[in-house]
Amino acid sequence: MIDPSCLWLYNTNMKAIQVMFDERLLARLDATDEVIKEGRSAVLRRAAADYLRRRRRFTIAESYRQAYGAEEGLGDDYVGWDEQGEWPEP
Repeated sequence: MIDPSCLWLYNTNMKAIQVMFDERLLARLDATDEVIKEGRSAVLRRAAADYLRRRRRFTIAESYRQAYGAEEGLGDDYVGWDEQGEWPEP
């Protein structure tokens, strides 16, 4: 919960937006405990932040797949080198 004495500072970092929701989806959202306790805006901000975190992880993972997933092993430049090393016996 936000301290009411700091509300002016909290609101200076926020921008009001308009979002269109299906009425049934909005009703389901508004019926949740989190929305009732914290407010719709707080829950939607958290959902947007979660989405952006997941999107960033996906983008990074996709970059790795594109960079390293196309070839098996170390690639043509290192043919034979993967068999040169020896692992110590346990």
